[in-house]
Amino acid sequence: QVQLVESGGGLVQAGGSLRLSCEFSGRTFSMYGMGWFRQAPGKDREFVAAISGRTGSPPSYADSVKGRFTISRDNARNLVYLQMNSLKPEDTAAYYCAARWSASAYEYWGQGTQVTVSS
Repeated sequence: QVQLVESGGGLVQAGGSLRLSCEFSGRTFSMYGMGWFRQAPGKDREFVAAISGRTGSPPSYADSVKGRFTISRDNARNLVYLQMNSLKPEDTAAYYCAARWSASAYEYWGQGTQVTVSS
């Protein structure tokens, strides 16, 4: 059973940076595609970024974060990161890490970490 644990959230001023981490356990990490999603109060969960596992596809990003956020992974440490720069108040949300074996739906989700950006 895959388990995901996010960390690194917090309160930051607009223009600042944060790095989120997600620790993966329970299966072979390198075989799974990983994604970051976020959900703001009263809004639907939305895609932020994704990075492939065994397929080798390039990372993908939501238009709203392109050029500001970078997703990366360390297969030796079973970690996926989301580096967030030039943060804006509208980036405030709970951020969730997710994992998938196939190219379809994400099967596993973490508990989330809160990011709050003050103006």
